[in-house]
Amino acid sequence: MSKVYDVVILGAGPAGLAAGLYAGRSRLSTLIIEKGQDGGQIAITDEIENYPGQIVEGESGPSLIARMTKQAERFGVERVSDTIKEVQLEGDVKVLKSEKGEYQGKNVIIATGAYARPIGCKGEADFIGKGVSYCATCDANFFEDFEVYVVGGGDSAVEEAMYLSKFARKVTIIHRRDELRAAKSIQEKAFANPKIEFFWDSVVEEIYGEDILQGMIVKNVKTGETRKVEADPEDGMFGLFGFIGTIPNSKLFEGIIDMDERGYIKGDEDMHTNVPGVYVAGDVRIKSLRQVVTAAADGAIAATQVERSLSNYF
Repeated sequence: MSKVYDVVILGAGPAGLAAGLYAGRSRLSTLIIEKGQDGGQIAITDEIENYPGQIVEGESGPSLIARMTKQAERFGVERVSDTIKEVQLEGDVKVLKSEKGEYQGKNVIIATGAYARPIGCKGEADFIGKGVSYCATCDANFFEDFEVYVVGGGDSAVEEAMYLSKFARKVTIIHRRDELRAAKSIQEKAFANPKIEFFWDSVVEEIYGEDILQGMIVKNVKTGETRKVEADPEDGMFGLFGFIGTIPNSKLFEGIIDMDERGYIKGDEDMHTNVPGVYVAGDVRIKSLRQVVTAAADGAIAATQVERSLSNYF
């Protein structure tokens, strides 16, 4: 393709769509490239409660993303469904190559997101959003007075377990070792929390239920013994939260963009990366809170920085 866009945005999650909205509204020629469905992780969320301005009576991930997509389209943002295989980000014009061809832009916003590392048990994919979650901040409210289980033993897992204990009546941490990997200060708080219990040396092998999560099989990795865990009959279900890390969609930029040891892209508070004209937004960047609201904010900032650079505001 011969057209050189003012900005090419990689990813149509909340960060990419917000960036598109702000860029399009600033009358920048804008292209969003998305390889899958719009929304990223939020697209598989059945219910949202904490996005400012959402439909209070009931909002799902797909419904919120559908409106974001329409907003971006309203301001003339072009869309392509494609998978980028190679990038050339040096120079004044960035080149993004795919199996279909190539795209060119004066600026690039990387909003490729991240995905939760799966627990790895049988049946997991069938119950995402139906009892299985990877975000306590997003979904804790839905398990008020229910029992929940947390898989993991690092800082994030234990911190999220303590957060969940504010809502659930009991939280059980399932860890494949006989001691936590979390910082000692975090461990002490968890051990002192009367709502938190532990399954040591254990992994979740399988989960099951009718439409919602109702049972699981947990295996002791040392003895080989298994136990069946089933929902309280009065509850009818329980929650299973996986916190064994997230994986950023950043492999395409290895050796080009500065990242941390986990593959998250480094960006300053204005979303600049180490490469001039390349910005990062959303879950793929190093940040303390990965939520729809922070992703949208990142996208707005990145697009505004692009507009300012093209207008020679700096």
